[in-house]
Amino acid sequence: MTSKRSLPAAIDMAPWQGRTDPEPDSERWHQCIRPLEAGDTPGAVLVGFASDAGVARNQGRPGAAAGPSAIRRALAPLAWHREGPAFDAGDVTCEGDALETAQDALATRLAPLLDAGHLPIVLGGGHEVAYASWSGLARHLETREDAPRIGIINFDAHFDLRDPTQVRSSGTPFAQIAEQCRARSWPFRYACLGVSRAANTRALFRRAEALDVLVREDREFDARRLDALQRDLERFIARCDHLYLTIDLDVLPAAEAPGVSAPAARGVSLALLEPLLEVIRDSGKLRLADLAELNPDFDLDARTAKAAARLVHLLTLNG
Repeated sequence: MTSKRSLPAAIDMAPWQGRTDPEPDSERWHQCIRPLEAGDTPGAVLVGFASDAGVARNQGRPGAAAGPSAIRRALAPLAWHREGPAFDAGDVTCEGDALETAQDALATRLAPLLDAGHLPIVLGGGHEVAYASWSGLARHLETREDAPRIGIINFDAHFDLRDPTQVRSSGTPFAQIAEQCRARSWPFRYACLGVSRAANTRALFRRAEALDVLVREDREFDARRLDALQRDLERFIARCDHLYLTIDLDVLPAAEAPGVSAPAARGVSLALLEPLLEVIRDSGKLRLADLAELNPDFDLDARTAKAAARLVHLLTLNG
């Protein structure tokens, strides 16, 4: 059961606005989502991570702290097709550069949601959210299994495997997770899909190889290869008991996602991304997902927010 201690004192529902249609069975997200309360029936739970401290440390363009609210506003008018409930659990906010404190707070928020059987969808925020999301899942699983086989599936133009010993940032979360897996004697199973060779150094490719990361570059994504990509993903999923999905919106082409810290010159289109997300969603193993790097300051016509909202809609469609 979700405890009252895992919830904020007040949840701002102001972003959930939109038109109301007169026809029956015409509900939209803003009409159906409600603030999470202790003891609610398990459903999809949105949690915001209002942070761009990791992006700033990574010398990127700050502004992603405003991402959660922008995604909610874009999701609010979308048509409602769920059978189960959906809830808003409010935001975890990073104050200044207090990144590690915010990451711990998000992990603390997520663990009881997972304990209660909810599917948390975290709205970032910079990709430093990944370490916090994984930590929440780890806290949930560590009392249940000795060495859980967690598969991390990251759709991203970047590995985010930089050395965290000097600075922890939006570029280090999966290296931090690998360290935690070693410390816990847990397997580290990581798939990074949509990687741009031009945006990652040789050292990062070597580190990915040393960690046995499943790598598929952006140039490998086209309609002719989609079946092969799906089979690769299914083989990866078969070796895992639990899935953590993380989507850095900079994996999308700049025309589809201009509002990110590092817009992609090529990227992977929504048309190719969505069938792969359906494989993950329908696997029965998805425990947690997040979306990262939406920066509303640079989001032309709210394109990136609308893409993120569509992805949330897709991931929660079968609930």
